[in-house]
Amino acid sequence: MKILSIQSAVAYGHVGNSAAVFPLQRIGVEVLPVYTVNFSNHTGYGAWRGPLIAPDDVREVITGIEERGVFGQVDAVLSGYQGGEGIGDVIIDAVARVKAANPNAVYACDPVMGNAKSGCFVAPAIPVLLRERVVPVADIITPNQFELGFLTGTEPDTLESTLASADLARAMGPRTVLVTSVERPDREEGTIEMLVVDDAGAWIVQTPHLPMKANGSGDVTAALFTAHYVETGSAQTALERTASSVYDLLKATLDSGERELQLVEAQEFYANPRMQFSARQVR
Repeated sequence: MKILSIQSAVAYGHVGNSAAVFPLQRIGVEVLPVYTVNFSNHTGYGAWRGPLIAPDDVREVITGIEERGVFGQVDAVLSGYQGGEGIGDVIIDAVARVKAANPNAVYACDPVMGNAKSGCFVAPAIPVLLRERVVPVADIITPNQFELGFLTGTEPDTLESTLASADLARAMGPRTVLVTSVERPDREEGTIEMLVVDDAGAWIVQTPHLPMKANGSGDVTAALFTAHYVETGSAQTALERTASSVYDLLKATLDSGERELQLVEAQEFYANPRMQFSARQVR
């Protein structure tokens, strides 16, 4: 499997491609990483150094890959945080070119905008760009519950309202919606859930809620789910594998006392997920 991953990169820590590439490689995926920024560290520290990469330069890198004749072998395009409006156009164009070379390729978009605690943390134009232009061309989207609500103009909180919002998102274009953090009032205390909806049905998986914030965990989640889904064609299997791996990554990070994801230390959890969580079909 080959995945063209168009995301940010940091030297210290793990977000964007610096979070997604290694887990994908560890499960046997050939990754073609294209960087949209090259920062010293993620912006959550409040200070960082390094350049935003101009959209034209990102496009040039993608064109160079195309000129090697490998687009026909690309199984998926993956994108995450978009620092500026111009990158969206580059990604949309890359998806079209990959699909022209391989009609079976899919585009997985992590529509990064914010979360319920912090609100939106991207430039004001980005959510509109994602909703109106990027998400409609995606096959898979992986929003959190807050981002799903923004995309669909709803306020999902219960299982029923989250399913309804996922259906609205699917009506926009994507066939598969993975909601990466479902927090409903009637869930078991001390738990958090992920929900996936596709043409075959809907499944939810519940894991313990770990008391931590881990930058980059959503990037790992989107990457692993995309690869497992493309490989197996099963939303349930992809959800169970992803939940298992990401939970163990987060638990290892929490136990370490470190702020940054213990991405390398947790590598065995990607290669051989423990499969300790079962997804329940809810539709």
